Amino acid sequence: MTTAEADQEVSAAFLVIGDEILSGRTKDKNIGFLADYLTTIGIDLREVRIVPDVTEKIVDAVNELRARYTYVFTSGGIGPTHDDITADSIAAAFGVPIDVDPRARAIHEAHYPPGQLTPARLRMARIPEGADLIDNPVSKAPGFRIENVHVMAGVPSIMQAMVDAIAPTLKTGRKMLSRYVDADVPESRLADQVGEIQTRFPETLIGSYPRTNDGRFTTQIVIRSRDEDTLEEATAAVREAVAGALA
Repeated sequence: MTTAEADQEVSAAFLVIGDEILSGRTKDKNIGFLADYLTTIGIDLREVRIVPDVTEKIVDAVNELRARYTYVFTSGGIGPTHDDITADSIAAAFGVPIDVDPRARAIHEAHYPPGQLTPARLRMARIPEGADLIDNPVSKAPGFRIENVHVMAGVPSIMQAMVDAIAPTLKTGRKMLSRYVDADVPESRLADQVGEIQTRFPETLIGSYPRTNDGRFTTQIVIRSRDEDTLEEATAAVREAVAGALA
């Protein structure tokens, strides 16, 4: 994994593709995984979109996101059926042709017994021109990367294996550090104090999250920063505010 300059922020968007996600028939498990993974390695996931299996929607989203963020990751729609249109849509977004890739075909031929590489399975070897392959150690059908867009399967076990495969190629920024403070009071009792602390420490991100505990409202305050000293100072200020609210 390569490391960017110390103060450089590396950003990303995640595009989830599939009618089955929007209909609720399939429950997405990839968003949380990718958010955790990218945070751990120092990439900020700034945006997540879910789009249907409609070429124009995919093309528009890919072109907008790839211009705005360091990386775009997609999941879904690179399978063997007629409605798996992601690869074609990515090719359209970049204005390049798509066809069976000899490298991908060789992977499939090595995986399937003779005579079992059906036309449907061969669809998964169609790769946009100029793309690099993403290894798939689970089911072999590769994903692909074209410029800053990484196209991966929607099945969680396969998608997660593909992320592991591409991680060493990604540049990363300073990792976001975090602390949390639990407060046995409703967040309304701390709103003004937390807002003032956020103003004092603009280089931090402070979130207030209400909870219930045995019917009582409590609050967890999460403080995030890339600088350890700043994080500790802001966390100390939050702890002091919580102590004051409890007094």
